Amino acid sequence: MRPSVRFGLAALGLILLGGLGVAGWLEPDARGFGTHQQLGLPPCTFRTLFGVRCPSCGMTTAWAHTVRGQIGAAVRANAGGTVLALIVVFVAPWLLIAAIRGRQPAWPSGEVWLVAVAGIVVVITLIDWATRLLWR
Repeated sequence: MRPSVRFGLAALGLILLGGLGVAGWLEPDARGFGTHQQLGLPPCTFRTLFGVRCPSCGMTTAWAHTVRGQIGAAVRANAGGTVLALIVVFVAPWLLIAAIRGRQPAWPSGEVWLVAVAGIVVVITLIDWATRLLWR
């Protein structure tokens, strides 16, 4: 692997681990959303304007629950966010190992795999959102 690729993998792995670290520092909001406000961010604009949660509402809360091993609470907060957090738990170390070793560990590679995983997270998130809208 070229040094620039190794650096990029290491940087991305550290950024993702940083996201998990922040999630561990935050206290999950009991409402199932709003945890991001502990970072000084405003309430969800979508929810403020329309009175319903947006597709990403609860993702930070889901991450905060996931890093604590509270998977049921994480799924209730946001199923797509839970899947994304679980992916990051496995992908971040993989990125760092690949950067250190200079070669890719046994794992699927390529853009098709990345697009497929991203598509799965988006579909789960939208199904979760539609479910919330229909049965709130």
